[in-house]
Amino acid sequence: MNYSKATASTSRSVGKHAVLWREIVKHRVLYLFISPFYILFAVFGLFPIIFSFYLAFNKWDGIGKIQFTGLNQFRYMITDSEFWKAIGNTLEIWVYSTIPMLIMALLIAYLLNAAFLRYRTFYRIAYFLPNVTSIVAVAIVFGTLFGNKYGLLNYVLSLMGIGTVEWLNSAFGIKIAIASMVVWRWTGYNAIIYLAGLQSIPTVLYEAARIDGASTWQIFTKITVPLVRPIILFTVITSTIGGMQIFTESQVLTGNTGGPGGAGMTIVLYLYQLAFVKYLFGYASTVAWGLFVIIAAFSYLNYKLVDKPGA
Repeated sequence: MNYSKATASTSRSVGKHAVLWREIVKHRVLYLFISPFYILFAVFGLFPIIFSFYLAFNKWDGIGKIQFTGLNQFRYMITDSEFWKAIGNTLEIWVYSTIPMLIMALLIAYLLNAAFLRYRTFYRIAYFLPNVTSIVAVAIVFGTLFGNKYGLLNYVLSLMGIGTVEWLNSAFGIKIAIASMVVWRWTGYNAIIYLAGLQSIPTVLYEAARIDGASTWQIFTKITVPLVRPIILFTVITSTIGGMQIFTESQVLTGNTGGPGGAGMTIVLYLYQLAFVKYLFGYASTVAWGLFVIIAAFSYLNYKLVDKPGA
């Protein structure tokens, strides 16, 4: 009896695979057209992920023999002061950039959605334009703005009678410069996302609130913010993931060393330094997976904080 059931189950499994194979052969032209994406993803996406996980347990300089080290590199990472310093720098820059960026993006989206606004298409394009601008060019421009002696900000401060600030020679100044680039680039992008969420809110709710005598601030805090909470959650999580991966802004502005005292050394810049300056590909892979765990933990924490009932 059991043998018969096993045979029947095996036959059904073989039959399903045969049907699936016939469908693939039947639509082989369609699969051929979509195959480049999967091939490129497998070569440049899936393989590097799997190989980096393998390297995390090995020591390799990129040329010589790969040497298995087990969990030694993970143990070293936990005690690595440079790693934790890079984490601290990254978190500081994330706080300086993400919180004001998302608040500004929500306010901008609210104004872009206002009925009284004219030329709204122009403003939407203008706010989104920084996101498609070359980040290297942006970093060069901001490096000029925050120049220690001849920067535009110091020129404005001197006109106001305030002494100049050596932005790129102080830990706080470097973080502010990097955070400013992040805010300038991503505020408009998040504003457009918020705007899409705002446009899904029925105007009847706003009209009813105005009839009841609600102020603009009350409408914004009691109607707009609660209804776009899922969108806020999405932008918080994506901004956290992006904030933990800051690299180009810091690398162009401060170089591979992170600037004076390593104040601009973000975790991804530290990973880049390990892999492509010191050629410690094994340990760099370990740091990469450590970063993955940190991003996952912060994303989950943000989800719980933003999406909790009554928040």
